[in-house]
Amino acid sequence: MTKVERAASRRGGKRSGPPEPEFVQLLTPEGDRVSHPDYSVDFTDDELRGLYRDLVTVRKLDAEATALQRQGELGIWASLLGQEAAQVGSGRALRKQDMAFPTYREHGVLYCRNIDPIMPLGLFRGVDQGGWDPVAHRFNMYTIVIGAQTLHATGYAMGVVKDGKVGDDDETSEAVIAYFGDGATSQGDVNEAFIFGSVYNAPIVFFCQNNQYAISEPLERQTRIPLYQRAAGFGFPGIRVDGNDVLATYAVTRAALDNARHGQGPTLIEAYTYRMGAHTTSDDPTRYRVASEVEAWQAKDPVVRMRKLLEKQGIADEAFFAAVDEQAKVEAVALRERVLSMPDPDPATMFDHVYPNGSPLIDKQRAEFETYHASFEGSH
Repeated sequence: MTKVERAASRRGGKRSGPPEPEFVQLLTPEGDRVSHPDYSVDFTDDELRGLYRDLVTVRKLDAEATALQRQGELGIWASLLGQEAAQVGSGRALRKQDMAFPTYREHGVLYCRNIDPIMPLGLFRGVDQGGWDPVAHRFNMYTIVIGAQTLHATGYAMGVVKDGKVGDDDETSEAVIAYFGDGATSQGDVNEAFIFGSVYNAPIVFFCQNNQYAISEPLERQTRIPLYQRAAGFGFPGIRVDGNDVLATYAVTRAALDNARHGQGPTLIEAYTYRMGAHTTSDDPTRYRVASEVEAWQAKDPVVRMRKLLEKQGIADEAFFAAVDEQAKVEAVALRERVLSMPDPDPATMFDHVYPNGSPLIDKQRAEFETYHASFEGSH
């Protein structure tokens, strides 16, 4: 028996694919539009083509980053492969005044917030700390500590209430979204964020990308009930959406954000999706999941189903698809060239932004470090 077979046996046998859950869906894997009694979208043809362009571009940039890591140009990379619809749908649902708190995988949301895609690659290359302005882009810095960003987001949302920025339909009202994975729901930080968000009626959407695995631990070892149902225990609504359906993800997220902005408190969204690749580039998913499961989810590919929709409705032709692919390749090549040309920072710059107004202790540490570092010059 192989390691994968033993792991499957411990989970109760091989999984040929997840059972179909109940969730909000507006676009089937076959590319057909379906209706839902509570959620809908009214996109123009141009907007639908734009969503497809987002999905393709985000996937291509992500693939380029993975390749760069494999070639030793990045220290690590957390791929979003398979989760593009969850990220693009929710990212495009944000209004410009809303604030997002990501993990370390929300490259698609970052793209939707008009942040230069080079920014997270500088972080994972180790030459900077990310570099974008969280306030200007309404998108906080990546958070590596699992679940910590949910507390940051909740505190920020509580501040929005204290500033009186809820209850109106104009741009003075704000909502907050916190991203995390299914594994993070087992962290105390996330549950504490649920408590504070609920009792303070904070304008926050908790957006869980349930990609079925907390690194190597399958969902059934994380919870005995669907994740979205946990919200009831904290006193706010939860809903599950097909996370591979960009239209449904947009509709559900936009509605939850609007409710939060109007003073109706938190919502937990469980975007039911799948991590097609490794947890990070240091992970080997073949050790803990079977090929048949991956194949079952490949049939639900978020990019493919969007293309099928455009084809079936005559919204796009082969020339459009070819142009999108070509432009995505151009952007990926440009990204690669920019990464390779990144200069190594002066090691002493690690002390620059520890405190906004400096510190005598940090100044002393910097001086000691510079003396130590200089002692190696000319020794080789």
